[in-house]
Amino acid sequence: MSEIVKKQETEVTRYRPATDILEREDGFHIYIDLPGVKRENMVIDLQDDELTVSGKTSLAQGEKEHFVEAQFGDCEYLRSIAISDIIDRERIKANLDGGVLELFLPKVEKIKPKRIEITSA
Repeated sequence: MSEIVKKQETEVTRYRPATDILEREDGFHIYIDLPGVKRENMVIDLQDDELTVSGKTSLAQGEKEHFVEAQFGDCEYLRSIAISDIIDRERIKANLDGGVLELFLPKVEKIKPKRIEITSA
């Protein structure tokens, strides 16, 4: 008789990371604190008018180790930001450096007035 083993996904604590949003003339600069999250464990999704950043981290424990206190252990970060039509969605950039994710959401370039030339038939 074979035994079927179900692999259970362990639940981790979910946090809303510390976030700074700075508006400049060229767009919005967003800084999100994601300590311990590696680029390959992070997802940035843009759907409709919502930008969502999520990332998971885990701290491996040695065989003969145990945590006396843990504030950086296994966790998931999740942050959603509403965006408007003034954001140029095609030019959004992301950079992860030292546990801080920097997002640049550029503003749409202002539409310049255009003169329509009249031609005669």
